[in-house]
Amino acid sequence: MIPIAPNEGHTGRAAWMRILSLADWRDLEQLAAHYAATPHVMLRPPEAGLVMLRGRMGSTGAAFNLGEATATRCAVRLADGAEGHAYVMGRNAAHAKLAAVLDALLQTAERGQEVRERVIDPLAHRLTQSNVAAAAKAAATKVDFFTMVRGDV
Repeated sequence: MIPIAPNEGHTGRAAWMRILSLADWRDLEQLAAHYAATPHVMLRPPEAGLVMLRGRMGSTGAAFNLGEATATRCAVRLADGAEGHAYVMGRNAAHAKLAAVLDALLQTAERGQEVRERVIDPLAHRLTQSNVAAAAKAAATKVDFFTMVRGDV
């Protein structure tokens, strides 16, 4: 089972694609290197390009272009017809290719559960640990400000 926080709203394929794209490359390679040899046909070989990052003032204002970031995409098809797609930040073509192969495998009945248990669940656990550690580090620097009222008390 893919452990996703309930407020994130990610379920099924969206959840594992998120995990594959956010995973550290070394962790992904360690857990899933043997899946890279899965026979597949390249629909779209890994290619790097730019994506526009959008932002909003205060999360509610009008959208604006914040800047550009490098992303790599890839698409593959397995022998059984399952297609896998991946987009990852940065220029790591191997990461995009392996994520696309895993996406295709996760959609198959015979290998999907195995890949979830051996790759997705451990990656989700590591991402959660990393997020908790980052939140704890940020919380340690939190400063509470208050205003003292003078006069009319």
